[in-house]
Amino acid sequence: MLKHWRLNEYKVLLYRVFLAYLFYFFARVLFYVFNAGLLKVDSLGEFFRLCYYGLAFDTSAILYVNMLFIVLSVLPFKNNTSKAYQRFLFYLYFGMNLIAYATNFVDLIYYRFTYARTTMAVKGVIEHETNLTKLFMSFIVDFWYVFLLFFVFAALWIFAYKRIKVATYQPTTNLAYFGFSTVGFLFVAAMIVGGVRGGDFKKSTRPINLLDASRHVKQIAHADIVLNTPFAIIRTLTKNGFVKTDYPEVTPEVILQKVMPIKQYRSHAPTKPNVVIMILESNGREYYGSFNKKSNIKDFKSYTPFLDSLAQHSLIYTNAYTNGRQSIHGMSSVLAGIPSFKDAFTSSPFPKQKIESIVSTLEGEGYRSSFFHGAANGSMGFLGFSNILGIDNYYGRSEFNDDSEFDGFWGIWDEPFLQFMKQKLDQEKQPFLSTVFTVSSHEPYNIPEKYKHKFPKGDIPIHKCIAYTDYSLKRFFAEAKKSPWFNNTIFVMVADHGNSTFYKEYRRTYERFAIPIIIYKPNSEFVGVDDDWAQQIDIYPTILDMIGYQKPFRSWGRSLLDKKTQEPFVINNTGSLYQFAKGNYICIFDGQKSLGFYDKNDKALANNLIAKRNDEMDDLELRCKAFIQDYMERVIDQKLATH
Repeated sequence: MLKHWRLNEYKVLLYRVFLAYLFYFFARVLFYVFNAGLLKVDSLGEFFRLCYYGLAFDTSAILYVNMLFIVLSVLPFKNNTSKAYQRFLFYLYFGMNLIAYATNFVDLIYYRFTYARTTMAVKGVIEHETNLTKLFMSFIVDFWYVFLLFFVFAALWIFAYKRIKVATYQPTTNLAYFGFSTVGFLFVAAMIVGGVRGGDFKKSTRPINLLDASRHVKQIAHADIVLNTPFAIIRTLTKNGFVKTDYPEVTPEVILQKVMPIKQYRSHAPTKPNVVIMILESNGREYYGSFNKKSNIKDFKSYTPFLDSLAQHSLIYTNAYTNGRQSIHGMSSVLAGIPSFKDAFTSSPFPKQKIESIVSTLEGEGYRSSFFHGAANGSMGFLGFSNILGIDNYYGRSEFNDDSEFDGFWGIWDEPFLQFMKQKLDQEKQPFLSTVFTVSSHEPYNIPEKYKHKFPKGDIPIHKCIAYTDYSLKRFFAEAKKSPWFNNTIFVMVADHGNSTFYKEYRRTYERFAIPIIIYKPNSEFVGVDDDWAQQIDIYPTILDMIGYQKPFRSWGRSLLDKKTQEPFVINNTGSLYQFAKGNYICIFDGQKSLGFYDKNDKALANNLIAKRNDEMDDLELRCKAFIQDYMERVIDQKLATH
């Protein structure tokens, strides 16, 4: 009779599920080891505390991945213990588990570029790329040790699985066999339902999601240790990050007062200078000497000698931050003043609408516009978004039409492509608006062979690429100075996002979003250093203020030249949490409530001041809510223009 209880099968099933937990733990340890500089944990006890809270997220992911395997293991097919059926379960188990498990190994490396567990948002990053095979092969070569680790742990997992097998038997009493099997199946099904919800069986509560990992941490970055990548991907498979909010305290009057979505500046006389915006791939603030004079970083090295020299004759913003985490977030933030939070605006269902931007406003003033990106046409979705914005001419790798200057991975080397841009601008009728998005400071961090010994190798691979792009800009400016349009041009240099960090000061949680903003106009009064909060979405209104644009326009950012109308602030998103900085504090907001307030200088977000909440903090949370509510309504209801 005991055989009909199928106890041996259940014991083996539990062992197989336990193996998944064990190897997820190993993956969490590896994730921390590879990213310890970004995820600094004070003690072994603290790490195990985070692992303990991670069990709920591991349970959810493991049960999602193994749901079919578990069901087929307990259903009474009478031949469950046969070698053929067990072989089928073996292939099902590892076919599902190893695919999911591999995503944990992706984040051993990818995390240092995005500072978040990989989610389905990555689809928006790769869907427009034509060189995925080549990039994948490059990653295999560059990070061979990660692939080796994956195969070693996969082999160990398979070895451990095969060590314990189900005993073969054939049921002789159908009533007892099916009776006990039915009870067992119902129990297992109930456990699965509770497990995938995070251990909660109540219908009144929602299943756990990415935000729930932040409930258990003292430092926000540690939520990524609690999480695992399969869970992050599964939980975002069908999620749309664009959902309207309805905060009771956020009225239309509050939005007008706190967000000021419609701007109008009349501080400068109307002029029509050319505008050239340079979005510099992966150029975190850490690489710039001119932005680190007050940082007190020991033995600091700059990799941007040209831009440092240009900064002496420019407006520079030393406390500037990105409004997104990836390249595809940068274009909409800089040109249209539209940040990206959990998901990229350009990859959402909503970019195909009338959008008021630097392109449309200057077009109304008689400007022609162009966009330059040396990658394959359409890469990152830039070509499609250029068309939505109404940019007149797009120049990519196809228009450059000389693959002898192709870097082999992403696009045309920055130096020749910027020279190509200069030649095209010489043919433009003034006034013009032109944007370039550089490519050379991108993984796998190569530079042209002829410059292998020209630039400092640096401490991390990206350093030589930053130096190469800086040299490419020097060459561009040297040639552009010879053109008649140069002296009547506003140049803006800004990064799309940060990247690999070397100095511990820039590994701090908030500093991962740190970027430079440089605004240069030859022989003008626009010179100086500003240490106030600044962000990418401020660039569009700043340019309109500088040129004396007189009409009202939609912008969530503010003119960096004007601190009377709207106080400096920064908003961005870690992938699951909003960060809103203004005045003396940084607010961490989960979409419903604030999780913490931190002093403006506590960029590590180490000392949570929420227990000492004051009026300024309350106002900060209200401003964050008002911004999110207005953002979601305007994006979803297609109101990204003043008319």
